[in-house]
Amino acid sequence: MAVVIAGERSGSGKTTITLALLSALRQQGQSVQSFKVGPDYIDPMFHRFATDRPCYNLDAVLTSEAYLRDCFARHTQNVSNAVVEGVMGLFDGAAEPAGYGSTAAIAKHLNLPVILVVDCRSMSQSIAALVHGYRTMDPQLHLAGVILNRVGSDRHLEILTTALAPLHLPILGIFRREDEISLPDRHLGLVPTDELPELRQVMHKLAALGQAGFNWEQLRPWLSTVGAATTNTAKQPIQPLPKTRIAVARDAAFNFYYADNLEQLEDLGAELVYWSPLNDQQVPTGIQGLYFGGGFPEMFAAPLSANQTIRQTIRTLIQSGLPTYAECGGLMYLAQAITDFSGNDYPMVDILPTKAIMGQRLTLGYRSAIAQANTPLVRPGQLLRGHEFHRSHLSIAPTQALFQLHRSTQIQGAPITDPPHWEGWHQPNLHASYLHLHWGATPELPQRWLQQCAAFTNPT
Repeated sequence: MAVVIAGERSGSGKTTITLALLSALRQQGQSVQSFKVGPDYIDPMFHRFATDRPCYNLDAVLTSEAYLRDCFARHTQNVSNAVVEGVMGLFDGAAEPAGYGSTAAIAKHLNLPVILVVDCRSMSQSIAALVHGYRTMDPQLHLAGVILNRVGSDRHLEILTTALAPLHLPILGIFRREDEISLPDRHLGLVPTDELPELRQVMHKLAALGQAGFNWEQLRPWLSTVGAATTNTAKQPIQPLPKTRIAVARDAAFNFYYADNLEQLEDLGAELVYWSPLNDQQVPTGIQGLYFGGGFPEMFAAPLSANQTIRQTIRTLIQSGLPTYAECGGLMYLAQAITDFSGNDYPMVDILPTKAIMGQRLTLGYRSAIAQANTPLVRPGQLLRGHEFHRSHLSIAPTQALFQLHRSTQIQGAPITDPPHWEGWHQPNLHASYLHLHWGATPELPQRWLQQCAAFTNPT
């Protein structure tokens, strides 16, 4: 069946509960495939650490309902268990139309039951009203049970279970308040796994909590992929492209990549060569393309800047015409400099005539994007949906922007009505933008880029 782990609100503890579940299953020797609702990059890193398998994003706004079903079905074929972690509260999602892309909507698209994680702090008998409301809000949604999180004492637990008894809803897990286990965060969410040397010990503790906290007898049948949603999982025939070597920046500074995007490149014939702008002294040889994902370059601005050999090499390669794709943190790295939160400037690649300046203002949300220029990925007039998530801004706006962006997302034919703003830099061989793109429903984007890369006649 497989199951969705949802929270009654943000901060309910669903990520910690999900990681306890994944870690406990792995400790039991079970194979488990995880998924994450929404556009998040960081939670999937923790999933992958726990399961040793890529975690796939289920985002109806960035992709499509058909792609969700196909992605879920393909990746649950050869595993015994599947777990989907929700986003925010159960019914929270993109506002146009209301709730589209929410955890509840994804559960209904995939016909999956939901287990609700309830933060029980400062709550006793009122839990019954809360759970009853979530259970009856949408009759099409199947609430399979609840997990009580942050229970304070035996007496507290007794009050909670007594209040819930008339609902006849299974309690599938009980977790006490736990101060010793915490996942650190900062300005864009959790600190990524690459920066947490103690994470393996934390996962061992979470596995132990999961073994003791879950009602395995009642929970295990919900996790099984037997009878999970299926669809035509055969991949569409792909016209093979000439073999191309793509250098993918992947280290503590650049690690925001959708697993689907990387796999699509490989399916199209790309050889992905992972390397580190932080630590390496040379760019991989024989490459025909550069891929810079997002991440936290602002946290590593000093060592990135100190690696002058790499900065100069990248600038020379891009100036020579090497097809390059840069998202968010990648865009910041290609700028003249990054100005950190303290106002310190750190020189970067200097291929874009602007600085990336850190600030407190958060730019966040889905976007409709209309391409304004030819790049290695897009054509003028092409309509895409993407996601922005950053606390930096550029000192100089592009004179000829790559995208016309709108905050209203065009879903199910909904019109775009809000005023546009302009974003992104481009050159004939360069696509650099704050906009994160998931290629699941737009396979023409990676195909176009690899065609550009394959045509590059001066591989390094």
